[in-house]
Amino acid sequence: MKKIKTGVIGTGHLGTLHVKMLKNIESTELLGVYDTSKERAEKCANEFGIKVFATLEELVLECEAASIAVTTTAHYSVARFCLEHGLDVFIEKPVTATIEEAEKLVALAKEKGKLIQVGHIERFNPAILAVDKYNLEPKFIQTDRLAQFNPRGTDVAVVLDLMIHDIDIILSLVKSEVVKVDASGIAVVSPTTDIANCRIEFANGAVAVVTASRISQKKMRKMRLFQKDNYITLDFITGTTEIYRLVSPSEPSGAAFSFGLIGVGANAKSVVYEQAEAPKVNALEYELELFIKAVIERTTPVVSGEDGLKALQVAHMIGTKIEESIHKINSNMEA
Repeated sequence: MKKIKTGVIGTGHLGTLHVKMLKNIESTELLGVYDTSKERAEKCANEFGIKVFATLEELVLECEAASIAVTTTAHYSVARFCLEHGLDVFIEKPVTATIEEAEKLVALAKEKGKLIQVGHIERFNPAILAVDKYNLEPKFIQTDRLAQFNPRGTDVAVVLDLMIHDIDIILSLVKSEVVKVDASGIAVVSPTTDIANCRIEFANGAVAVVTASRISQKKMRKMRLFQKDNYITLDFITGTTEIYRLVSPSEPSGAAFSFGLIGVGANAKSVVYEQAEAPKVNALEYELELFIKAVIERTTPVVSGEDGLKALQVAHMIGTKIEESIHKINSNMEA
């Protein structure tokens, strides 16, 4: 079996998890780590029995692929350096801090014939994997992603820190052009927006209402999908998916149980419920495993650089609308 020589760049909380997961992937030969903090890199390396690269240059000379888990503002410079030196890269979300940076990385990867996978980990959550077999054409989507405050991640607004997970999933499900965005938000405990709400309208008529907060008392990561004859609720914390469907009374549904009939005569439908079977996977390990698989087979990653760019573009549209909303509120207060 071919093994891809891989290095991890950034050994904070998330980077250390990347190291732990990559150690479990048979198709990977994890050579070592690099961090601007030598002390942090050595702590991680000693824990997992791997080497510390003294410089980023040393890492790219020895590795074929890199997992990048540095701060968002450093994504572009680190990923560009790796791509320029012939490495395929896994970049934690968001792909970069700015749209221009993301566009440059996507263009550079194409020029060099290299792969970018973006770490939108919720694409690999058992809750979303469980609906792969269903024909999803949602017309209305509601999401709530609430988290308790953690200083880690506040270098960017909550839209780029948390909401972008749901933006990426919504774009992968709807597959239609965004035509309108309305949004509002506010900074509460950090210099950037801590709570945000937006409404996204698509060319095909679909609508998504998305809320994200990092100052909540309780955690919540839920998505609700509504489409003709179907209501699907996904819980990303528990990894469970529940489906309520309308079916013909004579149609074999295979569902766990029925709530009875709606309507009368030929128009009668049964309301059936089932809990979709979810694969038992570690989302982070699975997405890294698929990244390495794409590197070996030279196939497009599940979450490509282009996907990361699209999610970032919508996130920035939302951020712009929030800034406009805050400016309007401040202007009215001053009047």
